[in-house]
Amino acid sequence: MKILAIRCLSGDIEEISTAVQEAIQRHPRFIITTGGLGPTYDDKTLKGIAKSTGRKLEISHQALRQIDEIFKKRIETRRSDFSDEALKRFEQTIAEHARGHYSPYTLRVATIPEGSRIVLNPNLKTGGLAVIMELDGTTLISLPGVPGEVEAIFEGGIVPLFREVAGEVTFLEKSLDLMGIFEGQLSPLIDQVMSENPQVYIKSNLKGDVRRDGIELYLSTTDENPSIAENNLNKALTRITELLQDKDRKLNLHQPSSTLNPRANSEST
Repeated sequence: MKILAIRCLSGDIEEISTAVQEAIQRHPRFIITTGGLGPTYDDKTLKGIAKSTGRKLEISHQALRQIDEIFKKRIETRRSDFSDEALKRFEQTIAEHARGHYSPYTLRVATIPEGSRIVLNPNLKTGGLAVIMELDGTTLISLPGVPGEVEAIFEGGIVPLFREVAGEVTFLEKSLDLMGIFEGQLSPLIDQVMSENPQVYIKSNLKGDVRRDGIELYLSTTDENPSIAENNLNKALTRITELLQDKDRKLNLHQPSSTLNPRANSEST
């Protein structure tokens, strides 16, 4: 997945709105935001997104039904995870919702930009949700900020979206740990190998103090055919290794991993 931009923002509605508008103008396939989806006053991500897209915030009855389903599943399938007091609260909440009485917290969680939908955390104990909006070829995904919630929702509800766009694209990556070389010395070698192997992307990352910790070199590629991806990556890896060994560098080769990599662009905000 090619990352076009990453932005770190404050909880200001205008700042969020401006950043999202700028991202939309680049026409990426995906825009992903994290944080600011809770029920407290400082959770303003969806307000900023609504402003940037010209959509009203509205209570989603579908979201309310999904929230009720989560409460019921918690009681039915994970009773042992909760105290008697917590279970009693869940039962009271379900009863109140059946009468159409929702707490301000629940209503705020279910208030999303018109035309969007929510994806609830499949982890019934921790909760959390994501909001997804389609915008003329761009899918805007708003994730919570809690790492555990992000991971669960991403794997269960977001990765399938990427798979649908990507098809059967294979992503392969290998890395090298390098000692005794500076990025300035490494740069022309990277340029040479990428020129000879245009299907492979190479980047370097300082691991800390370059003299003590060295540099980690990443090589990655994608292809619909896993064998072609593997061959392309191995060819580039062999070449960069040859050039580095000519300089008598200490190398540490990590084994490759294979995972999904959408062809489409994405943008993180």
